[in-house]
Amino acid sequence: MKIYQYPSAAAGKRVSEIVDRGLGFKKKDYQAVLRIIEDVRQGGDKAVIAYANRFDAPRLTIRSLKVNSSETAAASKQVDPSFIRILNRTASKIKAFHRHQVDKSWITTDRPGTVLGQLISPVDAVGVYVPGAQGGKTPLVSTVLMTVIPAKIAGVKKIVMTTPSTREGKVNPHILVAAKKAGVDEIYKIGSAWAIAALAFGTETIPRVDVIAGPGNIYVTLAKKIVAGNVGIDMIAGPSEVLIIADDSAVPQFIAADLLSQAEHDILSSAILITLSNSLAGAVEDEIENQLSGLQRADIARESLRRYGAILVVKNLDAALELANRLAPEHLELQIDDPFECVGRIRNAGAVFLGHYTPEPVGDYVAGPNHVLPTAGTARFSSALSVDRFIKKTSIIQYSKAAFMREAGDIIRLAEIEGLDAHARSIKVRQGK
Repeated sequence: MKIYQYPSAAAGKRVSEIVDRGLGFKKKDYQAVLRIIEDVRQGGDKAVIAYANRFDAPRLTIRSLKVNSSETAAASKQVDPSFIRILNRTASKIKAFHRHQVDKSWITTDRPGTVLGQLISPVDAVGVYVPGAQGGKTPLVSTVLMTVIPAKIAGVKKIVMTTPSTREGKVNPHILVAAKKAGVDEIYKIGSAWAIAALAFGTETIPRVDVIAGPGNIYVTLAKKIVAGNVGIDMIAGPSEVLIIADDSAVPQFIAADLLSQAEHDILSSAILITLSNSLAGAVEDEIENQLSGLQRADIARESLRRYGAILVVKNLDAALELANRLAPEHLELQIDDPFECVGRIRNAGAVFLGHYTPEPVGDYVAGPNHVLPTAGTARFSSALSVDRFIKKTSIIQYSKAAFMREAGDIIRLAEIEGLDAHARSIKVRQGK
């Protein structure tokens, strides 16, 4: 992992490479996903099963597409009690955090003769996508909790989950137990772009939903991008990323471990350290090499660091914070002596982790805030997944006759300026003109 002095020409070029990496969609991938979506839209269940048989489970049928009650019951007996205890504690923390996000409908009568307000209501149905990492061998339990719980708190009545099955047509029992705990109503054994298409447009078996949430590979992400507008989505998310700001109080072993925890996700992941200390930079560089040798996914992590990793040495904390805001990372760790002194100066980040004992995996699993976060610099304008994604805000307007007459002239004048005669006529007829 190379060390750069910032600012410098070499450091500037490296930062630009990371900032400009974007989401990396290729035209051929876009066209392939577009074909899949159209196949499912036209062919329904038949198309979904054809894709599932080809890529996931050769013997899956329409009859076995939906997880049944006996499968859910069997799953509860296949997981150990310690998992249930951890699941319950984690779900409780996530619920407690997201309850603070709930908005209430409101009414105001500040202007005489008018009633104005906002009606808060949940969407009718949500589709949750849970990736089937390594053929279901590494169940993403946290994704189930982070996507389903906010929707339940929002008041969504129907939550449908899709997740790829194993080749035998099974779903990992940990996923099924987590789904039941979180409140999923229906589970279907499909993944990739055909699952997103089925949720967006519906099939004979799979219901159409209003919002789709959950991460996935490039095909899932592209599918969400394409169907957005026909259905709501949480966000267009890219590879994971972490940026760490550290001073002399930081521990090199901690920093190296946190950088590698993101680099192991994907060769397109980004892991960056910004530090005020040349000695810390060198120590972290050495520690990364030491820790890489013990990782199962060392090859992925090493390639990720080669492509989009960097250690940037800056002159002061102001420069570090300015650079962090430019990069707008998914995860920002402040491993500095007094992180609270700086947190108010962070404008662009998906989530901020304060102090030496708050590594990013704390947020992935048990802290409570959502781990579905904006990536690839989109934290400049996007937020973490929240209850808000699953609600609608509807304006309420009522005028008395007196209030209407008082403001009619203004409405007519604005309508005439815009050249909308029928708008003006709608007001004038009520004036008796």
